[in-house]
Amino acid sequence: MTDQDWQGKRVTVAGLGVSGIPAAKVLHGLGAVVTVVNDGDDERSRTQAAELEALGIAVRLGDGATLPESTELVVTAPGWRPDKPLFAAAAGAGVPVWGDVELAWRLRGPGAAPWLAVTGTNGKTTTVRMLASILEAAGLRTAAVGNIGVSLLDAVTGDQEYDVLAVELSSYQLHWAPSLRAHSAAVLNLAPDHLDWHGSMAAYAADKGRVYEGNRVACVYNAADPATEDLVREADVEEGCRAIGFTLGTPGPSQLGVVDGILVDRAFVANRQKQAQELAEVEDVDPPAPHNIANALAAAALARAFGVEPRAVREGLRAFRPDPHRIEHVADVAGVAYVDDSKATNTHAAEASLAAYDPIVWIAGGLAKGATFDELVRAAAGRLRGAVLMGRDRELIREALARHAPEVPVVDLDRTDTGAMSEAVREAARLARPGDTVLMAPACASMDMFANYNKRGEAFADAVRALAAETD
Repeated sequence: MTDQDWQGKRVTVAGLGVSGIPAAKVLHGLGAVVTVVNDGDDERSRTQAAELEALGIAVRLGDGATLPESTELVVTAPGWRPDKPLFAAAAGAGVPVWGDVELAWRLRGPGAAPWLAVTGTNGKTTTVRMLASILEAAGLRTAAVGNIGVSLLDAVTGDQEYDVLAVELSSYQLHWAPSLRAHSAAVLNLAPDHLDWHGSMAAYAADKGRVYEGNRVACVYNAADPATEDLVREADVEEGCRAIGFTLGTPGPSQLGVVDGILVDRAFVANRQKQAQELAEVEDVDPPAPHNIANALAAAALARAFGVEPRAVREGLRAFRPDPHRIEHVADVAGVAYVDDSKATNTHAAEASLAAYDPIVWIAGGLAKGATFDELVRAAAGRLRGAVLMGRDRELIREALARHAPEVPVVDLDRTDTGAMSEAVREAARLARPGDTVLMAPACASMDMFANYNKRGEAFADAVRALAAETD
């Protein structure tokens, strides 16, 4: 769409916050008549509304269900559920609904930078940041955008020029992005998550699979997760687009994998039946945990699909440093390693984290979000030295431990105050022996006790540092 197409167009933006406010400002700047609707009417919402109203943007607080009169388009924040009355009203009036990603896609100018897109239940942020690091090492103008880094709307409407964008996309964002067509895309993994929003695992997977629609060069999938390959088979892609797998084992043709501690490419080489190209060493990946090696292979596959040379893959991976609270080594105390993986907010992420260490004293618990823990505990039982449980739904994990790891000692902390994490670390230290890892991989969300997973991770790190100071 051209700027002229927006003049006078009546657009309703659903939701304030990190996506709604930028969308409203961009649309207003294009000449659209914008009304923002928002369920909440608290102090923060009123402050945000005043900022927009000062620009001439109408805001309706406490009413996110009614479609404003004469609305021609709804642009929604990604978190708004599809069963909202506002969307039913839009459908009844024949009004299209876009997300902020769809809006960004439609606003790209001529010759806009192609998108390399990443989704999946876990590992998205790390993979996108790895990909951006590799692209930068190749001398390309790029940015990590989407759920992280630069706003997608800023990236496509700002003055900065890019050669290619590394784009993180959630299932929510993909649900509301019907026309997105990436250069290449990856689905890292699929596990039950956000089912309350999507309604079913099938609907969740289908929204993840939208990332492959219209891909031009490569659909990257996880060879260890057949559901991701199924999504590739179902996708309607451009002629010549290839399915590219990644595996922690020896790769077959059209795959990337690992051979004797070397990350290798058998997809983007002249003779993939007989040749493999060395890309990097396992030790070039920080940290070299199995699931992080998988992230690196997915990032490398997307970069190679864009024509990046092997040298840049190695240099980009070496330069990359993970974000905080993702299997982050905090300290060694009395011969015991303390690792913060507060970002492991579901069972799939926790399983990957637990698989990276042995033996483990596990700190877990929080909001289960409907998850069950039997498979997770069954897989990790042989690695556990002990477990310290905290948070509202810790009983679910305790019951799974009793069923599948009855010999593992368990400390059940029945407290949710600010000192609970300090006690959890002390109890874990009591259970641990030199050579063990105390791993906080909660397998649950944090909001029962902490504002977010970052605050939970900071509390763990503070408690570990306090323990280290006492030990010294």
